[in-house]
Order: sequence, then C-alpha cells, then structure tokens
Amino acid sequence: MGPAEGVTIERHEPSAGRFGALALVTGAGLVNYIDRVTLSVAGPTMAHELHLSATELGLLLSAFLWAYAAAQAPVGALTDRLGPRPLLGAAMALWSAAQMAMGLATGLPQLIGARLALGLGEAPQWPVGARVVRAWFPAAQRGWAMGVVNTASTLAPALAPPVVTVLMLTVGWRGAFLATGAGGLVAAGLWLALYRDRAESAEVAAPRTPLRRLLAQPPLWAMTLGNAGSGYMNWFYAAWLPGYLQLERHFSVPKTGWAASIPFFCGFLGSLTGGWACDRLAAAGLAPIASRKAPIVAGLVGGGVFTGLAIVAPSDLTAIACVSAAVFCANLAGAAIWALAIAAAPRGATAQVGAVQNVGGLVGGALAPIVTGVSVSATHTFGEAMAITALVALGAAAIYALAVRREIEP
Repeated sequence: MGPAEGVTIERHEPSAGRFGALALVTGAGLVNYIDRVTLSVAGPTMAHELHLSATELGLLLSAFLWAYAAAQAPVGALTDRLGPRPLLGAAMALWSAAQMAMGLATGLPQLIGARLALGLGEAPQWPVGARVVRAWFPAAQRGWAMGVVNTASTLAPALAPPVVTVLMLTVGWRGAFLATGAGGLVAAGLWLALYRDRAESAEVAAPRTPLRRLLAQPPLWAMTLGNAGSGYMNWFYAAWLPGYLQLERHFSVPKTGWAASIPFFCGFLGSLTGGWACDRLAAAGLAPIASRKAPIVAGLVGGGVFTGLAIVAPSDLTAIACVSAAVFCANLAGAAIWALAIAAAPRGATAQVGAVQNVGGLVGGALAPIVTGVSVSATHTFGEAMAITALVALGAAAIYALAVRREIEP
C-alpha cells in the first residue's frame, strides 16, 4: 500500500550514497560555471581581436543569462517530473557543444547564438542541485549540503582565471573554449554512468503543486525579486572582475589570471559559511525561514558595503581585499538563498520554486553586464557601475528582511 497523500517520507540513505550524489552534482556545477565564465576571462582579448566595444561585450556577456532565465520555469517542472539524471546528462552535452561553438565563431552574431545555446543547456543545473539535495539529505543537513553545491559557483570562477589564462597563452582564446567544452562532454559521460536518481523519495510521494498556484503566493515573488539583487551583484563580479582588474587597475593578462581568483576563493568560503550558518541557526531554534533569511540579509548588506568601499580603495591591494570581502558576503547570501528555496517550497515543488526564484537572479544577472558595459563606455571608469551594484544589493537585503516571512503553501 502506498503512502498517504501529503505524508512525509524521510529515508536515511548510506553516507556513501548521499555524499557520492553530492560530489557528482557539485562536480557538474564546477564544469557548468567554468564554461560560463570562460568568456569573462577571454573577453578582453576577444574584444580586441574582433573589435568589440565594451557595450557589445556587455551584451555578449548577458546573452547567456536571458536564455538561461527563459528556460527556468519549464526546466523546474521537467526536473520534478523526469528526475535529475536524464535531464542534466542531456543538458551537459548541449552546453558543452555550445561552449565549443564559441571557439569557432567569427563575429558577434555567432558568438551571441552560441551563448544563447549555452544558457539553454546550463539552465537545469541549480534546480537539479536543489532536487538532489532534498532527495538525498535529511532536513537538518540540507543547508550545509546546498552550501556545498553552491561552492561550484565560486570555486569554478576561482579556478577559471588561471586555467583559462594558461590555455589562452598556449592554444589561444579559441582553443580555450574548445578545451573547456570537450571537458564538459567527458563530465556528461561520468554523470550518466555514475549518478542514479533516488527512488521512492519524499518528493515522489508528495502531491504536486501546479506552477500557477505557486505564482499566486507573495513569498515566492519576494524571493524572486530579492534574488534579482543578489544575481546582479554576483554577475557584476563574475562577468566584469577580470575586465575591472585590466581596465581600471591596469593589470596584465597573466597578473589578472591569479588576482581574479582570490575573490572567488573567498566566495567559495562564503558559500560554505552560508550553508553552515543556516543549519546552525536552525539547530539553535530559529524557524526554517528565519534561519535562512538572516544569512541572506547579512550577506547582501556586507556585499553592498564592501563594493562601495572598493570604489574608494587607494591601492590595488586594498581594492582586491574589498572585492574579496564583497564576493565572500555575496556567496554567503547565495548559499542561503538556495537553502531558503528548499525550506520554503512545498514537497513535490522544490525544483519549480528554485527555478522561479532563479529567474529573478538571472534577470538581475543579465542586467548587470549590460548596465556595467554601458556605464564603463560612457564614463571610462567602474566607479558608477560599482555604486549601482552596491545600491542594488542593499535594496535586495531590504526585500528579504521585510517581505519574506512565511513558507509557500502547497
């Protein structure tokens, strides 16, 4: 006899199975982010060779995110229906092919087409990550586990600058795209060979909540709007940090390769800290929403403040320190934002809630490269663009603090 409708089933899988699943989905996230940020590292060199302005480079950097955002709602529903294994395996193959197409492009239209395809292919990654964590981990460990998954969004940008710089210096920027795309195809094969969807999880036993009912609830809209501010700040740094170091601080390409990795290693630590903080606050007695919301607000405020301080930093060392602190705070908030999606979502709708929330982050993220590119073209400095980023982050903190107060009802 099957479980009664709405009954929670919490199975305790062996640790090896849980951590194996976590390692595989985090590894897929590393490949995902290395592929998407390769353009950030290679962008200045590409722009010089292909005669692209800062505004055109900003449009190219944002193209990925518009396709990514458009795919989130259908991807969330597909993840909850089909399961992570087949969907992410096919997606990895698509985004890897798109990454290789970047290395073969000869002009802006072809580059934009390849980036749009990359965005479509990479769209399932984070909804799948949320689904894997909820399916495999007990509630008391989900904040930490989601923090681990989120480290891919910071560890990959930390690894990408030196790795892509070495590839560019040895095989050129085109070779860098071809090599990273080929690596993604290998990763897709490993995912399909090793990952198995967890059978009879609580997600399968739960009744599904239609998307239209989720969209009728104010908490989800507040989470989505707040995440737009978080996405703006994260993508300002993901898309423009190498350009900031080269154009504003006059770093050489090799120097940028190692300097750009420092803030993202700090972001890696921030992501782990955010997930850990969620679980610790919950263990201390805070309600699920409050235990997730506190790190989000603290991270967004800290990110905004340190971004503002970087504008007036008197030296390169101070600027990198301020940017590193900002990226740490931004990713502390980012890990808690995904933990909030798991805590707030009704059972059977984790991927859908995560996907809708992610649309806000992606729209904000898509605007950041464009606004920054236009601002830098007009002012020939990053000061105005960084001030906008700081204000957006502080506004997002206010939205989470004031408007996210309860779980989403099934």
